[in-house]
Amino acid sequence: MQPLAHSRPAEGTSFPTAANRSEVIWLVAEEVPVAFEYNRRAHAVMMATPADLEDFALGFSLCEGILGAKDDVDDIRVRHAADGIVLSIACDPLKLLKGSLRQRSMEGRSGCGLCGVDSLANVLRPPRPVTATFAPDAGAVAAAFARLHEHQPMNRANRSLHAAAWCDPSGRIRMAREDVGRHNALDKLAGALAAAGHDRSAGFAVLSSRCSFELVQKAAAVGIPLLATVSAPTGLALTLARSAGMVLAARAPGDGVMLFR
Repeated sequence: MQPLAHSRPAEGTSFPTAANRSEVIWLVAEEVPVAFEYNRRAHAVMMATPADLEDFALGFSLCEGILGAKDDVDDIRVRHAADGIVLSIACDPLKLLKGSLRQRSMEGRSGCGLCGVDSLANVLRPPRPVTATFAPDAGAVAAAFARLHEHQPMNRANRSLHAAAWCDPSGRIRMAREDVGRHNALDKLAGALAAAGHDRSAGFAVLSSRCSFELVQKAAAVGIPLLATVSAPTGLALTLARSAGMVLAARAPGDGVMLFR
């Protein structure tokens, strides 16, 4: 089976004005079921964009607290099945963090960071303490926001994907990942950072989405000290960020940036 593309053409009709209609072809994003297996044990199924899947497997494992480090992963296999994709992660069973394979249903929506968690007791995880090796700067965050669109090639094609980008302290974007789900995009970025051996305390992440508590939990799990999002954080996201020692940022009117400490 050929690898699934991240988008496909779709015909439609454009209506810029009542008197001016035209037939157009857009590219629409692919969204496929992606199943996670740990040592052949089924864990969760996420709806995701079929790109950067090895990064997704590693990043999801780290962000969800299933494994503690890149070296805990022995092997990642991507298997294309009739109904989607299976990410098979092999690891030493002793490396699986206690309680990390939380009970889940086997379905997770692309926009849902809870990934099928089946009880209230499994929703909130105390965030890990995070330390930055640089001073957060609103100007650097604004610079990253201004260039984020340049690092979203898939979104330019299909107009429907989120991005998560990694920036140095000056706000220069060093890498980015895209996905139909904002949580998936952050997982993919976290996996790419871990695979490349980047020091997460020496930079920050910018996302093309709002900031919910799940994103804070994921960022804290991999040691990201500053998380910048287009919209302001929720109250719970801010509470968790403060308990972890993280700084949150959001766009403000007039191309400004608000830092939440």
